[in-house]
Amino acid sequence: MELSKIEKILERYFEGTTSIAEEQQLKDYFSSSNVASHLRQYQSLFVYFSEAKNEKSERVFATPPQKINQMTWISIAASVVVVLGIGFYAFNSSATKSQSQNLGTFEDPEIAFKETQKALALLSSHVNKGIDTFQYIERYETTRDNIFIIQ
Repeated sequence: MELSKIEKILERYFEGTTSIAEEQQLKDYFSSSNVASHLRQYQSLFVYFSEAKNEKSERVFATPPQKINQMTWISIAASVVVVLGIGFYAFNSSATKSQSQNLGTFEDPEIAFKETQKALALLSSHVNKGIDTFQYIERYETTRDNIFIIQ
C-alpha cells in the first residue's frame, strides 16, 4: 500500500473521520513487518487494539441475590392502607348523600322567602362592589381622553 495513502488515512483516523474499512487497512498495515520508520511510533497502538480485542476477564462477578427489603414492605402496606381509606370514604359518602339531599328546603313559604331575600341581598352587595370599580375605570378613561386627544 502506498505510504502517502496510509499517512492520509492515519491523519483522518486521529481526526475521527475514518470509516471502518479504512481503520481495518490501518490495522493490517501496522500489524505487518514493513512499517515506515517515521510511523513506527503508531505501530504499538494498533497492535494493542488487535490484542486487547482477544482478552477475556478472568474475574467472575457474582450478582447479589434479589431480596425484598423492609422499605418495599412498608410501601406495600401504605398502598393497602390508602386503598382501604379510599374505599371507606366512598362507602360513607354515598350513605351521607342520601341523607343530605333534603338540605335547603323549607316547609314554610314565608321563611323560604326571607332566606331567599337574604341570599339575594348578599349577592347584590358583592355585585355593587364590582360596579364601583367600573366607575373608577370610567373616570380614568374620561380623564385620559381629556388629557390626551385621541386621533
